[in-house]
Amino acid sequence: FIEEEQTHTGVCLFWSSVEPVNMSEPEEELQGEQRDSTKKKKKEKRSAMKKKKKKKKKEEEEEEEERERDECVVLRGIFKLGKRSHDVLLTQTRLTWIPITPETPTGEACVLQPGVMLLQDVFAVKVKRRRAAGQQSGGPVLGVALFCCRRRGRRLEEDTVHLHNASVEHIHTWYNTLKELLTGSSSRPTYLKVFINPSSHKKEAVHIYREHVAPLFKMADIRTDITVTERKGHALSVMKECKLDEYDGVVCVGGDGSVAELCHALVLRAQLDADSPEKPVTPMLPLGIIPAGSTDVVSCSVHGVRDPVTAALHIVLGHLQQVDMCSFSSLGQLVCFGFSAMFGFGGQSLARAEKKRWMPSSRRREYALVKTLARLRPEDCQLSFLPESWTTNQGLYLSISIMSIPCLSPHTPQGLAPNTTLANGSAALIAVGNTSRSEFIKHLKRYTGSSGQFSFSFVETHTVSAVKIRPRSLIGWSEEESEEEGESKTSPIIQSEGATFPWNIDGELVEIANEVLIRVHPRLITLYGEEVDEAESTVSCSCI
Repeated sequence: FIEEEQTHTGVCLFWSSVEPVNMSEPEEELQGEQRDSTKKKKKEKRSAMKKKKKKKKKEEEEEEEERERDECVVLRGIFKLGKRSHDVLLTQTRLTWIPITPETPTGEACVLQPGVMLLQDVFAVKVKRRRAAGQQSGGPVLGVALFCCRRRGRRLEEDTVHLHNASVEHIHTWYNTLKELLTGSSSRPTYLKVFINPSSHKKEAVHIYREHVAPLFKMADIRTDITVTERKGHALSVMKECKLDEYDGVVCVGGDGSVAELCHALVLRAQLDADSPEKPVTPMLPLGIIPAGSTDVVSCSVHGVRDPVTAALHIVLGHLQQVDMCSFSSLGQLVCFGFSAMFGFGGQSLARAEKKRWMPSSRRREYALVKTLARLRPEDCQLSFLPESWTTNQGLYLSISIMSIPCLSPHTPQGLAPNTTLANGSAALIAVGNTSRSEFIKHLKRYTGSSGQFSFSFVETHTVSAVKIRPRSLIGWSEEESEEEGESKTSPIIQSEGATFPWNIDGELVEIANEVLIRVHPRLITLYGEEVDEAESTVSCSCI
């Protein structure tokens, strides 16, 4: 589709064996207490979330029971499901089928469990006909088919319920009634603007869309307007010009970089339409994310899995989730909107990976990781953050991360920022102070587990609404740092005036020379999906 390569690179850490550093007993006791405290907090958080979900489920069940009592039967008829006849009842919200069973020789009726399907899980209904090979239309009526989704953990899977009845009048009555009930959902899209990044990760985005997404959109009678992007910034330029009021939503098929570009474009377009250049404005259209990148942390955070079918079904069913976003600005000028940023180690790793674009993506990330760990250096900067009033610290930091979403992925099922959620109006600040290489690696490796990554004396975490990072004016970063023997490995790198610092913002390399201000904007954007507390883990290697 294009000649220019366009990829969005995240940071993936591949581990080899590392000799642990011996600690004194007080240090071990302190870290043990910190780990216990962290585990206790996470256990309390999971317990509170389970109680909340249980309470919500109970309330939903009570509401459903009340609705069921109050609901009238819209249609009732006899259909065959499989080889058995059933008494089928249709209400405003559900379809119920009860097996019709003859009495046994003893006069007792065989009791079979009824089947239930909520209409909120049905995305299409079609009339079934018998047709000869090559016949495109017509044919005798066989019944009606309902296409729905079934849940398997975090995944949504396509399923079909077949109701067989040969009566033309009977089937058309049911078909028309079902169509009318299904079109009553205002959150379900009928026309979508789709952007496909053909160069994301393994360049499979077009195949993923054609094979897994387009058939579901067609089945749900969703029309699409497709743009295959040709360069970085292409989606942004299209979004500035197109008539958004024609669409019900926007869809991105790509990685985190593509997602960030479209989220940025949606907010900028909303500001433009509202004539509000200074203040972020919530976009009117939701964004659907079909994962086709290397890490897909935004998709995992709103779906729980990296699965295009699950993502597509969330879109066709109109599942919406409001999500916090951050604005990144420098010297009063907006740089971009996004969900996460890494300064220090994360930015340096991405900068090195970008310089080796000729390598395969996995080798490029491995090279960048090893090289950055080998030349591990702290950044001397002033870190300010706003929980209630501004707090300022000056010092050497190996890594500073700001994340407004948990950043779930198969590699880190609990997330890079497990103590934040999609829409709590705040971000997680994770600041890693200067320490030895082995201790820093130990901290990174614990992200692949369930806890302990913050149980180090050199790691501090805060819940923030704003962050300022101001590097010292003469300090910058370069690929060609001095490797002279005897150079202090804890000293920062001194550069000339005008040096820039690499930032990893949603997997995209952004180079900034001055102070960066990050502000959290609660529920700024709406994504197709639903909040999850943990991602499905399908990866066995130890990587981030």
